[in-house]
Amino acid sequence: MNKVRLMIAGTSYVLSTTDTEEYVTQLAKELDDDMNEVLTENPNVSTTRAAVFCAMDYLDRLKKSNSSADNMRTQIQNYLDDTAKANLAADEARREVERLKREVQYLKEQGGRE
Repeated sequence: MNKVRLMIAGTSYVLSTTDTEEYVTQLAKELDDDMNEVLTENPNVSTTRAAVFCAMDYLDRLKKSNSSADNMRTQIQNYLDDTAKANLAADEARREVERLKREVQYLKEQGGRE
């Protein structure tokens, strides 16, 4: 566990985490920047309300990102299904071509015997 000291919206925090200090510090900086922006634009808003606004924004982005990722996974699965069907059809066509080649060869051989 790493203990990381952070400063967010003027308040000091110590977090115990398995993540790297650099990663957690970057997250804290982003949160601090976002909260300070809310507090600057709305001087009458409390730090708690600013944190709630930021949390709602982050959750909104998370949900939309997850939805987008789910849509991409569905599209990829559909493409994989279509590819599998196309490969199956191509295999069937190759087998039919081979069968027809054998049939043509057989007919040529039969025609030469008459």
